[in-house]
Amino acid sequence: MKNMYYAGLVFLGGCCYGILSTFVKIAYANGFSSAAVTGAQYLFGTVMLWLVLQFTKKEKLSVKEAVKLLSSGIPFGLTGIFYYQALQSLSASLAIVFLFQFVWIGSVIEWLVYRRVPDKSKLISIAVLLLGSLLAADIFSSSSTFTLSGLMWGIMAAVSFATFLFLSSAVGSYLPPVQKSALLATGASALVSICYPPVFILEGTTFFSLVPYGLLLGLFGVMLPPLLYSIGMPHVGPSLGTILTSSELPVAILMSSIVLSEPIPPVKWTGVILILIGISLNSLKDSKKTGMLKKTGYQ
Repeated sequence: MKNMYYAGLVFLGGCCYGILSTFVKIAYANGFSSAAVTGAQYLFGTVMLWLVLQFTKKEKLSVKEAVKLLSSGIPFGLTGIFYYQALQSLSASLAIVFLFQFVWIGSVIEWLVYRRVPDKSKLISIAVLLLGSLLAADIFSSSSTFTLSGLMWGIMAAVSFATFLFLSSAVGSYLPPVQKSALLATGASALVSICYPPVFILEGTTFFSLVPYGLLLGLFGVMLPPLLYSIGMPHVGPSLGTILTSSELPVAILMSSIVLSEPIPPVKWTGVILILIGISLNSLKDSKKTGMLKKTGYQ
């Protein structure tokens, strides 16, 4: 039962990310810009984390370690910037497919950094994932909403997210989840504030209208997922964790279909299923190889 509890936390973390694209689309429809939406998300999410941190355990850390954590949050901020730019020209169900390329991009990063050449089974899983992505993107249909700029932003979001996962797992392993998440979010928020100066704070009407979106996106996009992953991942391991976090994909597509009434043809669902199969093949192979379904000390 305890393992189910931790697995459930990781699964919910993925679901939290899955709802973001739908509410970003709603914010766009109500006249808010990508800059305002992104800035509000990271600002409110970071403030909420620091407020919670005042009532939780904290560890002392060196200036060097603090700088590492703040720097590791930069690709987290870039992910929000790139992904929300993609959502300006792509449907929510298509943007999430491009973001999910972080799975195989993460393998490329490992290969470049650790010289871990992907074995045959991993290459097969990546091929399945890419085939599923082509079907889920529905690029062969004349009614496809695929755009080159959307593809570019989506892939850039995938690269930055894969980089964030890689860096955040390498630093601050000894810190309590809330403290680590607060520092990562602060680095992300600082980067977003530089790219998108938070002038909306000074615009009274705009600010108060943006507050509900900022709180919602900050809660589900900045605060909850890192906390849930930090608590659950050490108990389920990164391999099973990757499978559980893929809940983000079907949740995002279901939300876009139900709330935004985006059409999801059967070919897209076929692609989504193939993507999930590709992720599972890759993660289960790693799990059997390294025994990471046991407690791993995931950082």
